[in-house]
Amino acid sequence: MADSIMAGKALLGNVGDSELRLLRVFNAVVACGGFAAAELELNISRSTISRHIKDLEQRLGMTLCRRGRGGFALTNEGERVHEAGLKLLGAIEGFRHEVDDLQLRLTGTIALALFDKTATNPACHIAEALAAFSDEAAAVHPQLHVATINDIESGVLDGRYHIGIIPDHRPSAALSYHPLFTEQMYLYCGSHHPLFGKRDSASTASVRASPYVGIGYHSPNMEVTRRAEQRRDATAFDQEAVAHLILSGKYLGYLPDHYAHGFERDGLMARIRPDQFHYQCQFSAILRQTPPPNRIVAAMLAALLGTHPQ
Repeated sequence: MADSIMAGKALLGNVGDSELRLLRVFNAVVACGGFAAAELELNISRSTISRHIKDLEQRLGMTLCRRGRGGFALTNEGERVHEAGLKLLGAIEGFRHEVDDLQLRLTGTIALALFDKTATNPACHIAEALAAFSDEAAAVHPQLHVATINDIESGVLDGRYHIGIIPDHRPSAALSYHPLFTEQMYLYCGSHHPLFGKRDSASTASVRASPYVGIGYHSPNMEVTRRAEQRRDATAFDQEAVAHLILSGKYLGYLPDHYAHGFERDGLMARIRPDQFHYQCQFSAILRQTPPPNRIVAAMLAALLGTHPQ
């Protein structure tokens, strides 16, 4: 199949509704990680999905993905088409929002991307903001994503997400920042760790000498780790992964106090030297500086700010 596709010339001319439909199917398959999972998302059969992908490959003149016993995987060309497709569909959605603005309608979709483990934070009122927004714009379809800081920032910049909610770490001139709520972080150890039960008596030297799990991307955690002179012996890419490594009894790590509360209550982990090893994160809503937000995005931002008085 790949040879026949590559041998022919791309047949893609003007991009119309049929091409956009094929791109949406392709993007859904990528997001779901394969044809089988995409069946439920798209509500069409696997054979129909396969036919749509083949049709798109024929029109583009390239192989977009490999599927078989080894699983689903994008080709290099497929990765670039996927990225370009996300930008194209995001631009179309932005155009629709602009038209709705002119017609004074609040319809369409809005995509929010959140950093993980915020729902249990008593200072976080995103749920209330969503309720207020729904009351004002009931015809708008919200899409919520949970992602890493870097993905949220890049997604807001390239238009995949309209609003991101992240802990502040390094400001970008291309983004605007709107403070919402804070989060308190403490250093924890598991119940099988040698420092368990030494909440206030553990020496600074013993804490710094203990194996430590840190976040593997730029974040407030990285800055704090450097200042506290803690060597990273394990790497995690979300709070759930940090919790698992702490619970192993082999590593110390920082967690939000609201997320760790249940583990503390059950005697599975404890704070270590909270007087010294702690920090606070400021969470903000981020938007692109340009173009200015349309009415739907502005309404959602207003709901977020209204439910998070500073």
